[in-house]
Amino acid sequence: MLLWAMARLRRVQIRKEPWNRPISIVIVGHNEAHRLPAKLDSLFQSDSSSLIAEVLIGSDGSDDHTAEVIAAYPDDRVRLLAFEERRGKPAVLNDVVPECGSDIVVLTDARQELDPAALMKITAAFADERIGVVSGELMFRPSDGATTAAQGMGAYWKYEKLIRQCESRFRSVPGATGALYAIRRELFRAVPVNTLLDDVVIPMQAIEAGYRCLLETGAIAWDEPSQLASQESVRKRRTIAGCAQLIINQPRWLLPWRNPIWWEFVSHKLARLMSPLLLVIALISNVLLLGSVLFNMALLAQVTFYVCALIGWWYRGTGRISRSLGLPLMFLTLNVTTVAALWDAVRGRFTATWQRTA
Repeated sequence: MLLWAMARLRRVQIRKEPWNRPISIVIVGHNEAHRLPAKLDSLFQSDSSSLIAEVLIGSDGSDDHTAEVIAAYPDDRVRLLAFEERRGKPAVLNDVVPECGSDIVVLTDARQELDPAALMKITAAFADERIGVVSGELMFRPSDGATTAAQGMGAYWKYEKLIRQCESRFRSVPGATGALYAIRRELFRAVPVNTLLDDVVIPMQAIEAGYRCLLETGAIAWDEPSQLASQESVRKRRTIAGCAQLIINQPRWLLPWRNPIWWEFVSHKLARLMSPLLLVIALISNVLLLGSVLFNMALLAQVTFYVCALIGWWYRGTGRISRSLGLPLMFLTLNVTTVAALWDAVRGRFTATWQRTA
């Protein structure tokens, strides 16, 4: 609510104009041969396809048919940069982005297809010289047969979108959507090769340099929601471990005088790490304060919510769909995942290379 109020009171106007200069596209992936044709088609069928000067494919130790797929693709703007050793996305980005010849570099993943207007929308704000990074928006295709886990995922992303919109209107978003974002090439700085959240570190480096990172809701990358809670749990576990890694690798961002968007960074990226502890404290405090109607009702509400989450967990195993149980299930799963992710971060379990879950 505080962030929403600040965004309403201090909304900075951004100058947007159609971008008419060449842009470079960068796609980094491991064994994405089966997805690249559709991805490239979505790029070259977009409204701004004529602006695409090059599409650089960074192949991270792929051992499938990526090279053959790129060689056969009927557009000579596509170029393969193949790296034999699998090192992870950050290391490949460090090598590929400096090879780009355009002032604006669009980074996107092979998994998601882009909306036809995505490139036009994501580049328009660069007419404003204060803008260094523009994040697109990840949208999930609607599905009539969505599972309880998928329903919860959709609700979670609506909440996440609201937070990012407020941050963008107020000052800057502390990170971008990894599926689609654009950056001024001159602002790209190499990131540590063990980085888990390169889509946070790269925009934050631009923000440190005095530029803003915006969310452009019209620049859409389409994806399919995870139908299994276990799939989404793996992704969130890695993301939360990455938030913990930020504290270790970038401690200066915890200092208000070093971080231009300290409030957004701490409240969005780090506060979630404290969520499980705060929930336990809230429950214990509620039990100790029993006696009044207010606290009795509060405890009943908490217990009911957790029971609904557990029922949703059971529904997940049966394959049945419950729209009403999706949000409690996602909330409980996220907090259990947070505890597991913090333990992962302490042990250094995750690396920059990882296996896809879907």
